Amino acid sequence: MNVIETSEGLGGMLRGLAEVTRDSKKVIFVGTAGFCTPFAELAAYAMRKNPAELGFIVKDDVDGAKAIIPTDYGMQIGKSIDYHADTVVLLGGLSMSKIGIDIEAANELLANIFEDSDRNLLIGLCFQSTFDVRGWTDKLKFDYLFDADMSVSMKEK
Repeated sequence: MNVIETSEGLGGMLRGLAEVTRDSKKVIFVGTAGFCTPFAELAAYAMRKNPAELGFIVKDDVDGAKAIIPTDYGMQIGKSIDYHADTVVLLGGLSMSKIGIDIEAANELLANIFEDSDRNLLIGLCFQSTFDVRGWTDKLKFDYLFDADMSVSMKEK
């Protein structure tokens, strides 16, 4: 994949995601429970001005799809929704061994979500090249891949 833009920080990643999804009708985030859920809610907050309906699926549980809705506390998981969408954002935790799913399950999941959709926009959102390391970029045709590195410093008084 070719690098088309670089930015700094989480804000840069989220602004880019909001930009590439601005014409989407429905965006489904797919990730793991707990680990990916707050990232989906944070990304949804960055997309809050877009007209798209937003949702979240844990792993490959399409029947458990939930809306992501605005609340007084930001974007949060809401009631059940239909899982079909024209845009899917795969979160990096989905590809992690022991907590995610395998690539074959991911391909089947995408076929189910994109069923009867004309757009089929696939976006990856990960940290530290998770999708590359797990071989997913070789087997999935991401339209966009947001890959961030984080440096962490813990300071003490």
